[in-house]
Amino acid sequence: MKLEFHHINFVADDVSRMHDFYTNVLGLDDIPEDQFVRSPVQGDKGFDGQIKFATDGAMQMHLAQRDFTVAFKNGQVINPIDKGHIAFRTDDLAGFLAILDARDIPYSDYGTTFSAEWHQVFFQDPEGNVIEVHERIG
Repeated sequence: MKLEFHHINFVADDVSRMHDFYTNVLGLDDIPEDQFVRSPVQGDKGFDGQIKFATDGAMQMHLAQRDFTVAFKNGQVINPIDKGHIAFRTDDLAGFLAILDARDIPYSDYGTTFSAEWHQVFFQDPEGNVIEVHERIG
């Protein structure tokens, strides 16, 4: 099982202003929103807030509209878009979850709630920072 750094997620009340900062001040490239296939909101479940993306060519930044209620609406404990998170991609999510289970580290399994192409799980480090590990599906 391999983990590789994939993105950092910052949350904001004004996503466009944040995107402008990272692309026009820091010079990151825009990633068109259509390259991120979002899952549709179903009733109260899911997330329909604004998201924009930027990259330096290797690392991605996901800039998402802050939503304090997303965990509650999706029946989860950890809210990845309250304060943001860092994310890693794996080629063996089941194997990684076995490590979390063996160490009694609780996690919120959002499945494909945010992205139709990623199975995403969120948990916290010992200081409460939110971490995502996801596996590309389909």
